[in-house]
Amino acid sequence: MTMKIGIGLLLAASVVSLSACNSKGTDKLADRVENAADNRADTMESQADALRNEAKMLDKRAENTRDYAEDRADAIKAADVNASAMSPEQRDAIVANQAAAVR
Repeated sequence: MTMKIGIGLLLAASVVSLSACNSKGTDKLADRVENAADNRADTMESQADALRNEAKMLDKRAENTRDYAEDRADAIKAADVNASAMSPEQRDAIVANQAAAVR
């Protein structure tokens, strides 16, 4: 009977040993999957940060454009420009910021 118990224990130890080896391979694969996903996620977060920074810069440029247009409009009103004496092309160039509105 002792021999049967010894063989049983030996078999049980072998199964545990084999499952531990298999688990290690599985753990390594799982770790690689997680590491690869972490790297991809880090890249996405970096891209998101860059996009947020770009969005902030664009917001600032939009604000500056509006401020500049307001200043130009105020200058046109203050100079009492005779817009009706201008050609449509001249007015369009002023609107498109391609020509000075006030000299």
